[in-house]
Amino acid sequence: MLQPRREKFRKAFRGKRRGLAYRGSQIAFGEYALKALGRGWLKGTTIEAGRRAITNSLKRKGKVWIRVFPNKPITARPAGVRMGSGKGEVAFHAAVIKPGKVVYEIAGVSEDVAREALRKAGDKMPFKTKIIVRD
Repeated sequence: MLQPRREKFRKAFRGKRRGLAYRGSQIAFGEYALKALGRGWLKGTTIEAGRRAITNSLKRKGKVWIRVFPNKPITARPAGVRMGSGKGEVAFHAAVIKPGKVVYEIAGVSEDVAREALRKAGDKMPFKTKIIVRD
């Protein structure tokens, strides 16, 4: 599972998820990419599930880039615990995704294979996505 090796602070504020992604919104490495249309937190396990769907669909051909990293610690309280007594423990790490952010990129395969692989990865995302092609 993806998570940072070390952190400056163990727990973080939840934060706002307003606005659009300007950084990381263009294809930088590959030929085809999966772009987020919605906003939300992307768990490290979800990123790994999408990567596995892509690599399984490509059948050891091509190259895959993951353009996001889960560096935000998300805390949660155990079920059945009363209010108060401080903030919960870190449950998982997540990447903050805004609309327009490129999540995965692919190169070295035909267009139909890349579209099918990115479609499978997009089905695992908790928000709407679209497939884009380098100009």
